[in-house]
Amino acid sequence: MAIENGEKPEDALALVAVTKPTDWTIVILRVVAFLATVSATVVMALNKETKSLVVATIGTTPVRATLTAKFQHNPANVFFVIANGMASFHNLFMIIVHFFGDKFKDKALRLVMVAILDMMAVALVSSGDGAATFMAQLGKNGNSHARWNKICDKFHKFCDHGGGALIASYVGLLLLLVITVLSIVKLLKTK
Repeated sequence: MAIENGEKPEDALALVAVTKPTDWTIVILRVVAFLATVSATVVMALNKETKSLVVATIGTTPVRATLTAKFQHNPANVFFVIANGMASFHNLFMIIVHFFGDKFKDKALRLVMVAILDMMAVALVSSGDGAATFMAQLGKNGNSHARWNKICDKFHKFCDHGGGALIASYVGLLLLLVITVLSIVKLLKTK
């Protein structure tokens, strides 16, 4: 075969055989990114903790209130769940397109659309991660200037699960960045 001798391939099938590992690399990265963003979505969406706390004392009698921390109480966490859910759907859709995309006639248009959608997914997950990270920092340390109290000293499980979701989402974001670079390189190779 011409590839083994260091020469240029004579037919299109040899060229496709050379680029196939990149295709499978992207698919494997998409599967891992899908798993990371899905786990971030599920962990944050199920994040809830209820505690009974002393809110005041009347004389020597403590007044207790049962408080619940949920991800829905914070718009940044809701956006985080939506952004990671959409990125998960995007990766799943792109995996399906990889297997059934050969039926499309215009391969260049498909590669351009994949690269654009990959960049949009990176932007979406990045903004969701940034918003949730800011709120996590606020929950951990509070803000003395605005007189917002920290909550992670009271709701440990809630904060730990949120931190785990953030870590999984940042792994997914890193993989999405690598996938975006690879899809752009793949697009540039077709020209």
